[in-house]
Amino acid sequence: MFAIGRNHALRRAFAVILSRVPTTSRLHLVTADEDHRVSTLELFFDLVFVYAITQTTQLMADHLSPLGIGQGMAMLTVLWWCWSGYVWLGNTIHVDQGIARLALFGAMAVSFLVSLTIPEAFTDLPGGLDAPLLFVGCYLAVRLLHLVAYLGAARHDPGLRKVLLRMFPGVLPSVALLTVATFFSGWPQFGLWAVAMLWDYGNVFFTRASEWRVNQPGHFAERYGLIVIIALGESIVAIGIGISALPMSWLVVGAATGGLALAAGMWWTYFDVVAHVSEHKLTKAEGAERVKIATDSYTFMHLPLIAGIVLVALGLKKALLYVADTEHHSASEALHGVPIWALTGGLALYLFTLSALRRRNLGSWNHQRLILAVLLLAATPLLEHVPAAALVAIVSVTVLALIAFERNRRSKVMSGIAG
Repeated sequence: MFAIGRNHALRRAFAVILSRVPTTSRLHLVTADEDHRVSTLELFFDLVFVYAITQTTQLMADHLSPLGIGQGMAMLTVLWWCWSGYVWLGNTIHVDQGIARLALFGAMAVSFLVSLTIPEAFTDLPGGLDAPLLFVGCYLAVRLLHLVAYLGAARHDPGLRKVLLRMFPGVLPSVALLTVATFFSGWPQFGLWAVAMLWDYGNVFFTRASEWRVNQPGHFAERYGLIVIIALGESIVAIGIGISALPMSWLVVGAATGGLALAAGMWWTYFDVVAHVSEHKLTKAEGAERVKIATDSYTFMHLPLIAGIVLVALGLKKALLYVADTEHHSASEALHGVPIWALTGGLALYLFTLSALRRRNLGSWNHQRLILAVLLLAATPLLEHVPAAALVAIVSVTVLALIAFERNRRSKVMSGIAG
């Protein structure tokens, strides 16, 4: 009896102590009925991802080969998985409040180290630390910080806590494979990376359940929309960096304007309809169906969108370099090989994924975007004989023509309905 009374007194004392802990040290949960929007700290966190994308683009630019492109895409899948995990976390707790703020700053610091090691993630340079092993160690730290913060957020949610604990053991094999990959090079190393990421992605895909939470669909969709803008902005930065040390000319002005027009067209094709439809579908759904839409439309299907943008950025970077570097290239020289396939293939991947998003959320394909994607790939061998500046103009005009066609078609449909 005395023991029972003593335990009860201890629990009461512990509760009193917790009630007096400053609010800055607590986790503030996101409730379903509040207007939770993207915080400035989340935007600050995304800046690290911007740098990581820039590093990935440069990694591929320094290794213009099928293997180099494969390594860049493998790197992007690792970065994407880290970033997406914190989007889900930010939809569960207020990451800009309490102890979660410190956890996010810690994740930013480690993510920044990941970004710094990207140039050496596959091939360690002489001297200094073992960069590939440092990369894997930082990646593991990012995942562990995410898990600890998520478990804290799920302390009163047994279902969410259960699915987190069930998912965590699947992280270890992928980290082990990435560690083993540091002792290899070339295609065997890339193969180990690919298997590691397939394991990690599959672990979440096949263990997803109704226990996951999407409390604020508006916040969730906004985070992914912002990362699309960030990736498009990086493509513009890639143009500027590629020619920053070279003299300006009217041809450079025209090609750069064409590159900006292409980025604007890609923005339009996503935000004019696709982003709104996806967010509307996510908001209307509830429970397990909302989780399924969030996983499919955003966590998984936005990855090829970002990959397409990164590949287009690589192609534009090289095209503008051909135009501006008159010492090593002539005005009539054409883009060829890996760079041109990155440009046209990246745009084709972007258009195909936009169409697939429509199929996922509305039940039908966007056929004109599929057709343009196929035409771009089919025409690439011919475009290898077109001057780089003209290539940028042609690709930009095709996207702008697609937008004009779709707007005209939509206007006719609306006129028919009104009539």
